[in-house]
Amino acid sequence: MPNTPFNTLQTFQLGDKLARFHSLPQLARTLDVDLQRLPVSIRIVLESVLRNCDGKKITEKHVRELAGWKPNAKRDTEIPFVVSRVVLQDFTGVPLLADLAAMRSTAQRMNIDPQRIEPLVPVDLVVDHSVMIDHYSEDDALDLNMQLEFKRNRERYEFMKWGMQAFKTFGVVPPGFGIIHQVNLEHLARGVHHDAKNDLYYPDTLVGTDSHTTMINGIGVVGWGVGGIEAEAAMLGQPVYLLTPDVVGVELKGKLRPGVTATDLVLTLTELLRRNKVVGKFVEFCGEGTASLSVTDRATIGNMAPEYGATMGFFPVDERTLEYFRGTGRSDKEIAALSAYFRAQQMFGVPAADDIDYSQLLTLDLSTVTPSVAGPKRPQDRIDLDRVKQTFSALFSDSSTAGFNLPAERLHDVYTTQDGVEVRHGDIMIAAITSCTNTSNPSVLLAAGLLAKKAVEAGLSVPAHIKTSLAPGSRVVTHYLEKTGLLPYLKQLGFNVAAYGCTSCIGNAGDLSPELNRTIRENQLVCAAVLSGNRNFEARIHPNIKANFLASPPLVVAYALAGTVMKDLMTEPIGRGKDGDVWLGDLWPSDEEVHALLKHAMDPEAFRRNYAQIASNPGELWKGIQGVEGATYTWPASTYIAEPPFFQGFSMQPGTPSAVRGARALAIFGDSVTTDHISPAGTIMEDSPAGQWLLAHGVMKPDFNSYGSRRGNHEVMMRGTFANVRIKNLMLPPLPDGSRFEGGQTLLQPSGERLSIFDAAMKYVAEGTPTMIFAGEEYGTGSSRDWAAKGTQLLGVKAVVARSFERIHRSNLVGMGVLPLQFKGSDSVEFLGITGTETFDVEGLEAGIQPQQDVTLVIRRPDGSVQRVPVLLRIDTAMEVDYYLHGGILPYVLRELLSSPGQAGD
Repeated sequence: MPNTPFNTLQTFQLGDKLARFHSLPQLARTLDVDLQRLPVSIRIVLESVLRNCDGKKITEKHVRELAGWKPNAKRDTEIPFVVSRVVLQDFTGVPLLADLAAMRSTAQRMNIDPQRIEPLVPVDLVVDHSVMIDHYSEDDALDLNMQLEFKRNRERYEFMKWGMQAFKTFGVVPPGFGIIHQVNLEHLARGVHHDAKNDLYYPDTLVGTDSHTTMINGIGVVGWGVGGIEAEAAMLGQPVYLLTPDVVGVELKGKLRPGVTATDLVLTLTELLRRNKVVGKFVEFCGEGTASLSVTDRATIGNMAPEYGATMGFFPVDERTLEYFRGTGRSDKEIAALSAYFRAQQMFGVPAADDIDYSQLLTLDLSTVTPSVAGPKRPQDRIDLDRVKQTFSALFSDSSTAGFNLPAERLHDVYTTQDGVEVRHGDIMIAAITSCTNTSNPSVLLAAGLLAKKAVEAGLSVPAHIKTSLAPGSRVVTHYLEKTGLLPYLKQLGFNVAAYGCTSCIGNAGDLSPELNRTIRENQLVCAAVLSGNRNFEARIHPNIKANFLASPPLVVAYALAGTVMKDLMTEPIGRGKDGDVWLGDLWPSDEEVHALLKHAMDPEAFRRNYAQIASNPGELWKGIQGVEGATYTWPASTYIAEPPFFQGFSMQPGTPSAVRGARALAIFGDSVTTDHISPAGTIMEDSPAGQWLLAHGVMKPDFNSYGSRRGNHEVMMRGTFANVRIKNLMLPPLPDGSRFEGGQTLLQPSGERLSIFDAAMKYVAEGTPTMIFAGEEYGTGSSRDWAAKGTQLLGVKAVVARSFERIHRSNLVGMGVLPLQFKGSDSVEFLGITGTETFDVEGLEAGIQPQQDVTLVIRRPDGSVQRVPVLLRIDTAMEVDYYLHGGILPYVLRELLSSPGQAGD
């Protein structure tokens, strides 16, 4: 390992030996700067920039610029950040693997060694997104759901097995072990890495193809979610490029009141930070309250960084981190290295608020946090528990985007299904203890178990029509729920272990009964789901459930018992037990009861035994999967896996991006359009373009699976783009009651013919007409879903014009060669009177592209009038300019790999 130009290669004491590292204190002395005032997260990124300074992609200038970070400077410089590893979940990992396979196929067709395409850092794919809750409230629900999972996803799993043998650094955690972020936290993360070849220690850093990768911030690891295309570049040796960020400090003071959970805290922080507009910023926690939080509480807060809009929600390494590493079975050697390394870098411990120069400092007194839920449509819309009934009642007739716009007099209507179930507005249909956000946290899982125990003993039960499930993020959860004797009580209420995966949190809740679905649809019922997840966007959990609430696991159980959100749990009894009315206070466990059982959750040997089975005993179903062998994939006929079209016509010389002239509006959307709206993950409707394509290719409705599972096939995914049943295209006329039509339709111009967005897009592509998408604030919020950008590109969209963009989706659009353009000042679709009948030009790129330059949107109206409007080009960095000029990040990286000698396999 060569020294850097700053002579920072030093040693630190590790046990009885000296270990080598690139010393930030030495860099501070060399540059005569006070790095101790920098946020800890910035210092960890700086170490990567310093260690990887090669004079080419990463220069001395990059090191000096980041070492000179100022809390409120103009953010116009980019950081080339080389990560230590990459993590993938299977919904995003399979299309990424398909892209890598397509790169190898392209190389082979060009008579170039395909093994030049090889990840240069470790890559772990955790299979967690595929299992669905078909069976529940049954003792064998877990086995039955896994059997269905393997039946539906065999072709995808065979493809993964090919990847495992084709790439040297590509590993898979098979189905049934847990959720990516919990597996990452409990097992994959090592704290610090040791490069044995160069005898060098350096901190764990990563990107992941899931927005909740930020959960790892809870143990002091810098990492965040990116789209699959950006992750591909990272694993193939490209730095992750980001604008130098602001860092918002969050000082936590005091402590939580008895009975208040980490879920209540994270929902409060999500509301606070979203209100303070932390989008695209690092958030770093500090202060005595932060130091008092357990690592699992910290991980819960880090997990929801995408919901509050931040790039990260970071917690420094301290004694609590070391305790967690011990409790989860890491080796003494690893723990010693983690402690010694961060002390040597002077980055050990949670700083006080005035120790660091933050761009902004926010403060939260933990004692002010109250029991809460969030919903019914967004995770930042927190509701105090004693106001849930009142809020739902008000939103029922509210005509804003937050409400349901139904006549107030219908609120108390009662309907009966064909099989005799009475259903009302506000009734709970799904109650799911799910998601790594909360199932990684023993305190709230044990609280749910204790509440279930008290409920069963009081004689309470859950209504039979409610779909209840328990889907832990790790098999260790089941171990400690069994060890504490709480699992049988959860089972008695219907919370049987149904899967180890994301399930309801990502829309894999499975279906309701046909009778319930019919009654809900025919009567426009606003029914509810309550889940311990991190997202509750419209149609995400189930297409027929309009109100979705995020809650702690014990509150999920409580609401399942109550059966409705139209019951105030603070002032009304949850139900009637064997001895009369039972109230929430009768069931809620004390902090002492929870803490008495916590020792069972941190069992190092249980963690070691569990994760050793990834190699030794991955399960008979996984062992039975056989994949294609060889360095290149043969692309057998499949409706799951197909060679993506992104390299068709590939040549070593990039073409010139086509000018946007005479473009039509494909759709016009409002605020907070999520990547779920753009590219759904859940149910494929039979009458949708994707459903019709599957039927035409011999796939029957029961075998449709989900959009997420079919992301390896572009034919399905491009048809699913903008196909969400709740998306509202403002080009369509209002309905008679003034509300907006929901579903992926548009008006073809200039005829006005009403078509699916996919069919209209294909007509525009056939006639050579470019298209654009228009939107409001927070366009692309939500998941890191690269198919939201890939599908947009395949529909022929050349530009997206919005009031603002969420970080990952904006990056993904650039990565796919789509222009993100941002309205300036008060300009918007409404202000400019854009209806979709116009044509549009984009001017100002002809003489070259500069990051964040102004360009002109030319609006040509049917009456012949022309308006020129300045918009901001949201290609933010010089590197992104190169990506765009190459047609996207994938062609850019492939050209670099194929033109550089000495890659793997040469």
